[in-house]
Amino acid sequence: MSATPQLSRSPFGHLVLATADGPREVVPVRAFPIAEPERGISLVDGDGHERAWIDCLADLPAPHRQLVEEELASREFVPEIRALKEISSFATPSTWQVDTDRGPFALVLKGEEDIRRLSQTMLMIADSNGIQFLIRDLSRLDRGSRKLLDRFL
Repeated sequence: MSATPQLSRSPFGHLVLATADGPREVVPVRAFPIAEPERGISLVDGDGHERAWIDCLADLPAPHRQLVEEELASREFVPEIRALKEISSFATPSTWQVDTDRGPFALVLKGEEDIRRLSQTMLMIADSNGIQFLIRDLSRLDRGSRKLLDRFL
């Protein structure tokens, strides 16, 4: 991005970008939400046109970075699994008790095909309600969690 975008909140709580044409309501969209969530963020207006590009969130001044992060957090919901506590059955469907970065959760795995490998160490797990859960790094899971997960991989 060549210049730092001037961002603020409207009285209705929307993210607003100051442009040469006047203020525009925008929505941040990550280019690579899983692989590089802090890089490549587009500010898109209501018509779907890109109004600004942010190479790296860390490059923004703290107040603007906080506005973008708040907006992204309100739109995105991909809990990261930190530990598997219990699995009801090694046959599917099964209920998994997990700890996530957003607290404990019980997800229902319909079938093994709902576990997708994104890389050598990263998995995406879809529950029966369509919620996507991320395991960012298999090696960071405790031994018990890896042992439970190995039964499905």
